[in-house]
This record gives sequence, C-alpha cells and structure tokens, in this order.
Amino acid sequence: MKFLVVYAHPVPTSFNHAIFETVMRVLAANGHEVRAIDLYAEGFQPVLSRADREIYLEDTEQLIAQVPEHVESLKWAEGLVFVFPTWYQGPPAILKGWFERVWLPGVTFHPAEKKGKTPASCIRKIRRLAVITTSGSPRWMMFIIGNPCKRFFMRSLRMLFSPRCKSIWMQLYEMNVIDDAKRRKFLDRVERKMGQL
Repeated sequence: MKFLVVYAHPVPTSFNHAIFETVMRVLAANGHEVRAIDLYAEGFQPVLSRADREIYLEDTEQLIAQVPEHVESLKWAEGLVFVFPTWYQGPPAILKGWFERVWLPGVTFHPAEKKGKTPASCIRKIRRLAVITTSGSPRWMMFIIGNPCKRFFMRSLRMLFSPRCKSIWMQLYEMNVIDDAKRRKFLDRVERKMGQL
C-alpha cells in the first residue's frame, strides 16, 4: 500500500520522533511505499490567512498552488499514519493548520450543496488510518472529557475514508511521569501494530 506518514513534533530527540522512526522503518520493511511529511522540520506555515479564507471556495486552485506537494501526497496515499503529541486535548497547532490549509475543497471533500447535507468525500480510497499520540493526562481524565482529539481523527476524519477503512488509535498516557520500560513497551506495541497494517 501507499502510506503517507504525517509527523508533528518540534524536537528531533523526542520520544515522538522515536515513534516516527519506528513507523517509517516497519512500513518500509513490510514492502509498503512510504512518504513522510515532517511539519516542523520543513517549517510548514499553518495559518490560513484572511486572504486565503476569502478565496477558499471561490478560487481554491490558488490555495492548492501554495501547498502542491502536500496535496499531491495526500491524493497519492491509500493509508494515513499520524504521529504527534496531544497538547491541550488536541493536535499541535501546526498539524491542525495542516488540515486547514491542505484538506481543501476538491482535495478531500466537496462542500454540501444544501442544508442538512454533509460534505461529499474526495478521498474514499484511504483504506487504512493509524493515529499514534502521547499525552500527559491519565487515561481516566481523557475518558471523562470524551477525548476530543480521538473523536476528531477517528470519527470526523474517518467519515471521509473508505467505508471499509481499518483504523488504529494508539495513545500513550501520562507521558511525563512514566519510566523508560513503559515507553519501550509502547514502542514495541507500535512496531507490532504497524506490522499488521
């Protein structure tokens, strides 16, 4: 399969980077075609400006022309893997901005044509979704607040993919207080799950 791996963490020595490297290694070793987007390393500009928003629906081609490599990779992919830390119950701003600037009308969806209708998908060929994240909060707290980050990826985005899309959510809780053994165990789990994609 063709996998696009989207990584968002500013520190190259972070545990998230170790996850990213594991994902890339395992997918390649299993014979998949793999492309990676490292948002911080490339200095991705996540802000959708006023001028961009004013032409969002009327002249989307101008917006696509600002991020052509990202759009092309997204259209190329059959599977998506996201690796990032959960900050303030959501993805880093750079990743949220990537969705706003790359998942454009005509790229990932067609806007609803009338009241009560949902947007139509342009990316039904996505058949695999894996999201791997770390967070400082304990599992029980994330359960109580409904884990909004998980809902965004596994419900909202997932609706755009193939009805048969298989999805994986992996979250390492209490990242700031666990020991190396628990981190190693999580990495081993990442390796097993990526080998099953």
